[in-house]
Formats: sequence, C-alpha cells, structure tokens
Amino acid sequence: MPVKAKICGINHPEALRAAVDGGARYIGLVFFAKSPRNVSLPLAAELARMVPTGVRTVGLFVDPTDEFLDQALAQVPLDLIQLHGEETPERVAAIRAATRLPVMKALKVETAADLDAASAYEPVADILLFDAKPPKGAVLPGGNGVAFDWTLLTGRRWSKPWMLSGGLAPDTVAKAIRVSGAQAVDVSSGVEDGPGHKDPALVRAFLDAVRSA
Repeated sequence: MPVKAKICGINHPEALRAAVDGGARYIGLVFFAKSPRNVSLPLAAELARMVPTGVRTVGLFVDPTDEFLDQALAQVPLDLIQLHGEETPERVAAIRAATRLPVMKALKVETAADLDAASAYEPVADILLFDAKPPKGAVLPGGNGVAFDWTLLTGRRWSKPWMLSGGLAPDTVAKAIRVSGAQAVDVSSGVEDGPGHKDPALVRAFLDAVRSA
C-alpha cells in the first residue's frame, strides 16, 4: 500500500498546487494565531476550494473553542479536524460529535511512555498523529522541525490509522518510514525555505521521497 502524505501549513496557492500535483493525500490548513503558517478564514476558504476531489482538507486547531470551530466550519469546507493542543479524550469526542467530522488527534512523543497515552484516544479519534514533543519554551505545539526516536514506533499497533510527524524532510522521510513502519507521514517546516513559507521544489522533493520509500 502506498504511503500517504500530508503537507501541513499550506498558505499559498502555489504551494497547494505543488502538493496536489505531487500526490499529497492531505492538505493541512493551520488555524492558530501564533503560528507563522496561520491562515485567515477567507484565505483558508479560497485554498480549500482549490483542493480537488480525492484529497482531504484538514483544519489544524489548538484547543479551539466551540465558537471558533463554528466560525471556521461555516466558512471553510473541511474534511477532517486535527487537534494539536491539550485536548482530553472527552473533548475530542465532543468535537467529533458536534462537528460530525472525523478527528485526528496529535500526541506529543519523547519516550515510549508517551505512546501509551494513545490508548485513551483510540476510542474517540479517527486517526492518531505522533509528533515530537516541542522543545522547552517553544511557542508552537508542532511544526518545530524536531524529530523523535522513530524506533519507538517499530512494531507498535493501534486500532486506528496513524500518521508520523516531527522533523521530517525530503532527505529523512524515507528512513523514517522504513524505521517506524508508518503508512502516512506529515510535514510542515521540513518543506519550507523560511518560517511559514513552503518551497514548491521542496514539497515536490518530499513527495517524491515518500513515493520511492
């Protein structure tokens, strides 16, 4: 089965076209004001309308309020909600029920013990995302260009599909897939030539590496 790829933090039509043309299966739009990848709702709506059938549009939220979720979903056609904050299993279940959309829950990993937390989210999330724990003092919960020990995932099994994130780039993703056994990968800063600016050439190189892994 081909490994699926998600390009997260898309904020420009050129980057979106590079992702779609390169075979990305997920396009991530970030709704988090502190992120250099943050998109306004009008821009997000414009970008989402450019995503073709067969590619899923993902909205990344960090501990969102119900009001903000309602505002976003009223303007932006999303296929999947990504929760990247400190949302509890109960909150994930509530958001999934209220929005009637599938939910991907990001879990921050540094040690094997951090992976054990996934079991609490398996009943309520549709997809699990394993990302590196942010460096101490980091403002962003993800997109920091930091990797964790991929061997922690070797041989692990969950009842829900999962995706690997954290420090992936065109020159590292093939090894990450091989070591972890990931069937889906997520990249953000690893295909940027500056904070929040996706380089279409790096996007294409990343997707080529995933395809050849």
